[in-house]
Amino acid sequence: MNLQPDSIAVAGSGHWMVREQYTKATQGTNIERPEKQYVYNIGIYGWRKRCLYLFVLLLLIILVVNFALTIWILKVMWFSPSGMGHLRVTSEGLRLEGESEFLYPLYAKEIHSRVDDSLLLHSSQNITVNARNSDGHITGRLTVGPNAIETHGQQFQINSANGKMLFSVDEHEVLVGTDKLRVTGPQGALFEHSVETPLVRADSSKQLRLESPTRSLSIDAPKGVHIKAQAGNIEVLSQQDIKLQSSDGMLVLDAETVRLPKLSLPTPPSDSRRNSGSSQELYEICVCPDGKLYLSVAGYGSTCQEYSRHCQ
Repeated sequence: MNLQPDSIAVAGSGHWMVREQYTKATQGTNIERPEKQYVYNIGIYGWRKRCLYLFVLLLLIILVVNFALTIWILKVMWFSPSGMGHLRVTSEGLRLEGESEFLYPLYAKEIHSRVDDSLLLHSSQNITVNARNSDGHITGRLTVGPNAIETHGQQFQINSANGKMLFSVDEHEVLVGTDKLRVTGPQGALFEHSVETPLVRADSSKQLRLESPTRSLSIDAPKGVHIKAQAGNIEVLSQQDIKLQSSDGMLVLDAETVRLPKLSLPTPPSDSRRNSGSSQELYEICVCPDGKLYLSVAGYGSTCQEYSRHCQ
Protein backbone atom coordinates (compact mmCIF):
# COMPACT_ATOMS: atom_id res chain seq x y z
CA MET A 1 0.00 0.00 0.00
CA ASN A 2 1.40 3.31 -1.01
CA LEU A 3 0.31 6.65 0.31
CA GLN A 4 0.80 9.40 -2.13
CA PRO A 5 0.32 12.93 -1.04
CA ASP A 6 -1.73 15.29 -3.11
CA SER A 7 -1.40 19.00 -2.66
CA ILE A 8 -4.54 21.12 -2.23
CA ALA A 9 -4.32 24.87 -1.99
CA VAL A 10 -6.76 26.68 0.35
CA ALA A 11 -7.10 30.44 0.48
CA GLY A 12 -7.85 32.04 3.85
CA SER A 13 -7.81 35.71 4.78
CA GLY A 14 -5.78 36.58 1.74
CA HIS A 15 -3.11 33.93 2.35
CA TRP A 16 -2.70 30.67 0.63
CA MET A 17 -2.42 27.58 2.75
CA VAL A 18 -1.22 24.32 1.37
CA ARG A 19 -2.75 21.15 2.68
CA GLU A 20 -1.45 17.74 1.69
CA GLN A 21 -3.98 15.04 1.09
CA TYR A 22 -2.79 11.47 1.25
CA THR A 23 -4.38 8.89 -1.05
CA LYS A 24 -4.33 5.23 -0.28
CA ALA A 25 -3.00 3.17 -3.17
CA THR A 26 -2.03 -0.43 -3.65
CA GLN A 27 0.13 -2.03 -6.23
CA GLY A 28 -1.61 -3.19 -9.31
CA THR A 29 -4.39 -0.59 -9.02
CA ASN A 30 -4.70 2.50 -11.06
CA ILE A 31 -5.90 5.43 -9.05
CA GLU A 32 -6.58 8.58 -10.83
CA ARG A 33 -5.46 11.70 -9.20
CA PRO A 34 -8.24 14.11 -8.28
CA GLU A 35 -8.82 16.94 -10.56
CA LYS A 36 -7.78 20.43 -9.58
CA GLN A 37 -10.34 21.85 -7.14
CA TYR A 38 -11.76 25.36 -7.13
CA VAL A 39 -10.21 27.97 -4.85
CA TYR A 40 -12.63 29.88 -2.54
CA ASN A 41 -11.67 33.16 -0.82
CA ILE A 42 -12.71 33.25 2.92
CA GLY A 43 -12.94 36.72 4.70
CA ILE A 44 -14.48 40.24 4.46
CA TYR A 45 -13.59 42.16 1.39
CA GLY A 46 -14.84 45.16 -0.48
CA TRP A 47 -17.33 47.62 0.92
CA ARG A 48 -18.04 45.41 3.96
CA LYS A 49 -14.42 45.70 5.04
CA ARG A 50 -14.42 49.47 4.61
CA CYS A 51 -17.64 49.79 6.63
CA LEU A 52 -16.11 47.72 9.41
CA TYR A 53 -13.01 49.92 9.54
CA LEU A 54 -15.20 53.04 9.50
CA PHE A 55 -17.31 51.71 12.40
CA VAL A 56 -14.22 50.89 14.47
CA LEU A 57 -12.83 54.38 13.74
CA LEU A 58 -16.13 55.95 14.84
CA LEU A 59 -16.05 54.02 18.13
CA LEU A 60 -12.51 55.22 18.76
CA ILE A 61 -13.56 58.84 18.12
CA ILE A 62 -16.53 58.52 20.52
CA LEU A 63 -14.27 56.97 23.14
CA VAL A 64 -11.77 59.81 22.87
CA VAL A 65 -14.54 62.46 23.03
CA ASN A 66 -16.11 60.83 26.12
CA PHE A 67 -12.76 60.63 27.80
CA ALA A 68 -12.07 64.31 27.04
CA LEU A 69 -15.53 65.34 28.34
CA THR A 70 -14.99 63.34 31.54
CA ILE A 71 -11.67 65.06 32.14
CA TRP A 72 -13.28 68.46 31.45
CA ILE A 73 -16.20 67.80 33.87
CA LEU A 74 -13.80 66.66 36.57
CA LYS A 75 -11.76 69.82 36.02
CA VAL A 76 -14.72 72.21 36.01
CA MET A 77 -16.53 70.62 39.00
CA TRP A 78 -13.30 70.41 40.97
CA PHE A 79 -13.65 66.75 41.74
CA SER A 80 -11.11 65.45 44.20
CA PRO A 81 -10.78 62.44 46.52
CA SER A 82 -12.15 64.57 49.42
CA GLY A 83 -15.16 66.07 47.65
CA MET A 84 -16.35 68.31 44.84
CA GLY A 85 -15.47 71.99 44.57
CA HIS A 86 -16.23 73.79 47.85
CA LEU A 87 -18.04 70.70 49.09
CA ARG A 88 -15.87 68.48 51.25
CA VAL A 89 -16.76 65.09 52.69
CA THR A 90 -15.47 64.73 56.26
CA SER A 91 -15.99 62.26 59.07
CA GLU A 92 -18.58 64.60 60.65
CA GLY A 93 -20.58 65.13 57.45
CA LEU A 94 -20.45 67.56 54.54
CA ARG A 95 -18.54 70.83 54.70
CA LEU A 96 -19.45 73.60 52.27
CA GLU A 97 -17.22 76.65 51.97
CA GLY A 98 -18.17 79.96 50.40
CA GLU A 99 -21.61 81.04 49.17
CA SER A 100 -24.04 78.42 47.86
CA GLU A 101 -27.44 78.60 46.21
CA PHE A 102 -30.09 75.91 46.70
CA LEU A 103 -32.84 75.72 44.09
CA TYR A 104 -34.81 72.99 45.86
CA PRO A 105 -35.50 72.11 49.52
CA LEU A 106 -32.52 71.18 51.68
CA TYR A 107 -32.90 68.35 54.18
CA ALA A 108 -30.32 68.21 56.97
CA LYS A 109 -30.11 67.21 60.60
CA GLU A 110 -27.79 70.03 61.63
CA ILE A 111 -26.47 73.17 59.92
CA HIS A 112 -23.76 75.28 61.51
CA SER A 113 -21.10 77.72 60.38
CA ARG A 114 -17.39 77.72 60.94
CA VAL A 115 -15.99 78.57 64.33
CA ASP A 116 -14.67 81.96 63.21
CA ASP A 117 -17.59 82.97 60.98
CA SER A 118 -21.34 83.53 61.16
CA LEU A 119 -24.09 81.68 59.33
CA LEU A 120 -26.03 83.84 56.85
CA LEU A 121 -29.21 82.78 55.04
CA HIS A 122 -30.39 84.95 52.12
CA SER A 123 -33.55 84.65 50.05
CA SER A 124 -35.35 86.94 47.61
CA GLN A 125 -38.77 85.81 48.91
CA ASN A 126 -38.71 84.06 52.29
CA ILE A 127 -36.85 81.46 54.32
CA THR A 128 -38.89 78.57 55.71
CA VAL A 129 -37.61 76.01 58.19
CA ASN A 130 -39.84 72.95 58.76
CA ALA A 131 -39.59 70.21 61.38
CA ARG A 132 -41.29 66.89 60.64
CA ASN A 133 -42.08 63.84 62.71
CA SER A 134 -41.50 60.20 61.79
CA ASP A 135 -44.70 60.17 59.71
CA GLY A 136 -43.57 63.14 57.63
CA HIS A 137 -46.08 65.60 59.10
CA ILE A 138 -44.94 69.14 59.86
CA THR A 139 -44.78 69.74 63.62
CA GLY A 140 -43.02 73.12 63.60
CA ARG A 141 -42.42 75.86 61.07
CA LEU A 142 -40.43 79.09 61.09
CA THR A 143 -40.97 81.49 58.18
CA VAL A 144 -38.91 84.65 57.71
CA GLY A 145 -40.63 86.79 55.08
CA PRO A 146 -40.09 90.28 53.69
CA ASN A 147 -42.72 91.77 56.01
CA ALA A 148 -43.09 89.42 58.98
CA ILE A 149 -41.63 86.49 60.90
CA GLU A 150 -44.09 83.69 61.55
CA THR A 151 -43.73 80.56 63.65
CA HIS A 152 -46.13 77.64 63.90
CA GLY A 153 -45.90 75.04 66.64
CA GLN A 154 -47.18 73.94 70.00
CA GLN A 155 -44.71 76.12 71.92
CA PHE A 156 -42.23 78.91 71.19
CA GLN A 157 -39.41 79.37 73.68
CA ILE A 158 -36.28 81.54 73.90
CA ASN A 159 -33.46 80.51 76.22
CA SER A 160 -30.32 82.31 77.32
CA ALA A 161 -26.76 81.07 76.75
CA ASN A 162 -26.75 79.21 80.07
CA GLY A 163 -30.10 77.51 79.37
CA LYS A 164 -32.39 79.83 81.37
CA MET A 165 -35.84 80.35 79.94
CA LEU A 166 -36.30 83.98 78.86
CA PHE A 167 -39.56 83.91 76.91
CA SER A 168 -42.10 81.15 76.36
CA VAL A 169 -45.43 81.14 74.50
CA ASP A 170 -47.97 78.37 74.14
CA GLU A 171 -51.69 78.11 73.56
CA HIS A 172 -52.59 78.93 77.16
CA GLU A 173 -50.08 81.47 78.49
CA VAL A 174 -47.07 83.69 77.87
CA LEU A 175 -44.15 83.46 80.29
CA VAL A 176 -41.36 86.00 80.70
CA GLY A 177 -38.46 84.54 82.63
CA THR A 178 -36.27 87.63 82.85
CA ASP A 179 -35.81 89.59 86.06
CA LYS A 180 -37.26 92.72 84.48
CA LEU A 181 -39.66 93.40 81.61
CA ARG A 182 -39.15 96.90 80.23
CA VAL A 183 -41.56 98.65 77.86
CA THR A 184 -40.05 101.77 76.26
CA GLY A 185 -42.82 102.71 73.82
CA PRO A 186 -44.45 106.13 74.17
CA GLN A 187 -47.91 104.57 74.39
CA GLY A 188 -46.86 101.98 76.97
CA ALA A 189 -48.19 98.44 76.94
CA LEU A 190 -51.75 97.48 75.95
CA PHE A 191 -53.30 94.35 77.48
CA GLU A 192 -56.73 93.13 76.40
CA HIS A 193 -57.03 90.75 79.37
CA SER A 194 -55.64 90.39 82.87
CA VAL A 195 -51.95 90.70 83.76
CA GLU A 196 -50.34 88.91 86.70
CA THR A 197 -47.10 90.38 88.03
CA PRO A 198 -45.54 90.97 91.48
CA LEU A 199 -44.36 94.52 90.67
CA VAL A 200 -45.27 97.36 88.32
CA ARG A 201 -42.74 100.20 88.40
CA ALA A 202 -41.80 103.13 86.18
CA ASP A 203 -38.34 104.53 85.60
CA SER A 204 -36.94 107.01 88.07
CA SER A 205 -37.52 109.91 85.67
CA LYS A 206 -40.89 108.75 84.27
CA GLN A 207 -44.45 108.61 85.58
CA LEU A 208 -46.40 105.40 86.11
CA ARG A 209 -49.89 105.53 84.69
CA LEU A 210 -52.53 102.80 84.79
CA GLU A 211 -55.44 103.61 82.51
CA SER A 212 -58.55 101.94 81.14
CA PRO A 213 -60.08 104.36 78.59
CA THR A 214 -63.48 102.69 78.10
CA ARG A 215 -63.75 100.00 80.82
CA SER A 216 -62.91 99.50 84.47
CA LEU A 217 -59.50 98.93 86.03
CA SER A 218 -59.19 96.29 88.71
CA ILE A 219 -56.14 95.60 90.94
CA ASP A 220 -56.44 92.44 93.04
CA ALA A 221 -54.00 90.78 95.41
CA PRO A 222 -54.66 88.14 98.11
CA LYS A 223 -52.30 89.73 100.67
CA GLY A 224 -52.60 93.42 99.85
CA VAL A 225 -51.88 96.09 97.25
CA HIS A 226 -49.01 98.49 97.92
CA ILE A 227 -48.82 101.72 95.91
CA LYS A 228 -45.83 103.93 96.62
CA ALA A 229 -44.40 107.12 95.13
CA GLN A 230 -41.01 107.88 96.62
CA ALA A 231 -40.52 111.36 95.14
CA GLY A 232 -43.87 112.42 93.73
CA ASN A 233 -47.63 112.32 93.94
CA ILE A 234 -50.21 109.56 93.45
CA GLU A 235 -53.27 110.66 91.50
CA VAL A 236 -56.49 108.68 91.03
CA LEU A 237 -58.84 110.22 88.45
CA SER A 238 -62.27 108.94 87.52
CA GLN A 239 -65.19 110.11 85.41
CA GLN A 240 -67.70 108.79 87.93
CA ASP A 241 -67.07 107.09 91.28
CA ILE A 242 -63.96 105.99 93.16
CA LYS A 243 -64.70 103.36 95.80
CA LEU A 244 -62.40 102.39 98.67
CA GLN A 245 -63.86 99.34 100.35
CA SER A 246 -62.60 97.08 103.12
CA SER A 247 -64.67 94.03 104.01
CA ASP A 248 -63.04 93.12 107.33
CA GLY A 249 -60.75 96.02 108.21
CA MET A 250 -60.81 99.77 108.22
CA LEU A 251 -59.77 102.64 106.00
CA VAL A 252 -56.86 104.66 107.40
CA LEU A 253 -55.80 108.04 106.00
CA ASP A 254 -52.41 108.66 107.65
CA ALA A 255 -51.16 112.12 106.63
CA GLU A 256 -50.41 115.51 108.11
CA THR A 257 -53.18 117.10 106.04
CA VAL A 258 -56.30 115.58 104.47
CA ARG A 259 -58.01 117.88 102.00
CA LEU A 260 -61.39 117.63 100.32
CA PRO A 261 -61.38 120.73 98.11
CA LYS A 262 -64.52 119.90 96.15
CA LEU A 263 -66.89 119.91 99.14
CA SER A 264 -69.11 122.97 98.88
CA LEU A 265 -69.35 125.41 101.75
CA PRO A 266 -72.51 125.00 103.83
CA THR A 267 -75.38 127.45 103.83
CA PRO A 268 -76.93 127.89 107.31
CA PRO A 269 -80.61 127.08 107.50
CA SER A 270 -82.93 130.06 107.68
CA ASP A 271 -84.99 128.72 110.59
CA SER A 272 -82.07 128.04 112.92
CA ARG A 273 -80.00 130.30 115.05
CA ARG A 274 -76.28 130.28 114.65
CA ASN A 275 -74.35 129.20 117.69
CA SER A 276 -72.69 132.19 119.29
CA GLY A 277 -69.47 130.25 119.71
CA SER A 278 -69.21 129.28 116.09
CA SER A 279 -66.44 130.44 113.84
CA GLN A 280 -66.64 131.02 110.13
CA GLU A 281 -63.17 129.57 109.72
CA LEU A 282 -63.95 126.12 111.10
CA TYR A 283 -66.16 123.43 109.58
CA GLU A 284 -67.29 120.00 110.58
CA ILE A 285 -67.29 116.98 108.22
CA CYS A 286 -70.49 115.02 108.45
CA VAL A 287 -71.45 111.67 106.96
CA CYS A 288 -74.86 110.73 105.63
CA PRO A 289 -76.29 107.24 106.16
CA ASP A 290 -75.44 106.41 102.56
CA GLY A 291 -71.81 107.49 103.06
CA LYS A 292 -72.02 110.92 101.47
CA LEU A 293 -69.82 113.64 103.06
CA TYR A 294 -70.88 117.21 103.62
CA LEU A 295 -69.70 120.21 105.59
CA SER A 296 -71.37 122.02 108.43
CA VAL A 297 -70.33 125.11 110.33
CA ALA A 298 -68.42 124.08 113.42
CA GLY A 299 -69.65 125.12 116.84
CA TYR A 300 -69.35 124.10 120.49
CA GLY A 301 -71.45 121.07 119.67
CA SER A 302 -72.10 119.08 116.56
CA THR A 303 -74.02 120.94 113.87
CA CYS A 304 -74.47 118.01 111.46
CA GLN A 305 -78.15 117.71 112.35
CA GLU A 306 -78.79 121.30 111.34
CA TYR A 307 -77.28 120.70 107.87
CA SER A 308 -78.69 117.20 107.35
CA ARG A 309 -80.71 118.47 104.41
CA HIS A 310 -77.63 117.59 102.27
CA CYS A 311 -78.45 113.93 102.82
CA GLN A 312 -81.90 114.27 101.26
